[in-house]
Amino acid sequence: TVPCKVTGKSGSVRVRLIPAPRGTGLVSSPAGKKLMFMAGISDCYTSTRGHSRTMGNFIKAMYHALKATYGYLSPELWEDQVLQPNPYQEHT
Repeated sequence: TVPCKVTGKSGSVRVRLIPAPRGTGLVSSPAGKKLMFMAGISDCYTSTRGHSRTMGNFIKAMYHALKATYGYLSPELWEDQVLQPNPYQEHT
């Protein structure tokens, strides 16, 4: 799923991706489902505003919303940090 609610915009179309509970699946139009499936998202609600029948703008807005999710640093992307000794232990 997506980490939080994100929005993408292209032309007059605004697409909002909303996190969904596990097992919900993709709640979107057929084109949106294909794009999110290719992005590896399995559970997500979508909401659109504007003239979403314009397929090019809808897909671009969906892409911009998906691109916004990669700005979040999730725990599996954290680097391993080597713990330094406590100053009390280091200087005794």
